Amino acid sequence: MIGEMNMKRIVSLVIMAVMVVVLSSCNLLDSTVSDIGSALHGRPMTIQTYDVNSQVIDRIHGTAVDIRADGKFDLKDSDGSTVQKSSVLNVIVGGKVMLHVGSSLIAYGDGLENVFDQFSKTVDINNMDRSTPIINRLVFQFKNLTTGHHMLILVRSQTGTPLATFIGDSISYNSTQVDKSTFFWVDGKPLFIYRCDYTVYDLGLLQ
Repeated sequence: MIGEMNMKRIVSLVIMAVMVVVLSSCNLLDSTVSDIGSALHGRPMTIQTYDVNSQVIDRIHGTAVDIRADGKFDLKDSDGSTVQKSSVLNVIVGGKVMLHVGSSLIAYGDGLENVFDQFSKTVDINNMDRSTPIINRLVFQFKNLTTGHHMLILVRSQTGTPLATFIGDSISYNSTQVDKSTFFWVDGKPLFIYRCDYTVYDLGLLQ
């Protein structure tokens, strides 16, 4: 009886160890980034906004970036408790302010490459062969970039049109205090996504 109990305990420990290894390799660990500005630590960032067709509206590059919800637009009840968080972004770049709400926005650190920018320059996405999915075609075409990496993030507009793709070995994701947003670390580099659809793939699924 004691031997059987010990065996069950050993099996449980082995299962737990395997789970830790799997989670560590993917690094898809959920946590919360309450202060995006502190997380960025003055890193050089590129900020881009998009229309519903994933066309770039504007592009801003700078350091000392801070992104937070503008609390003036929080909806509160009679007790002063927040009922709905503000969707208005207060973005500060090098001491200068930009307010943004509504359309898709991404901000990513220097060293992160938006692979989709290259892909869209070489492929007519609107007229491509529909029998081969866009993301599979991208991975095949840029195999030199994807080789050796494990994870891929496909970012889409709110209507489902692809607008950005990032590839990395280690990807973790975090909730933020900004409504409808997610904060990623891609190989130690920051990626902030606001009002976008996205999918994170293990590249082994797309070979």
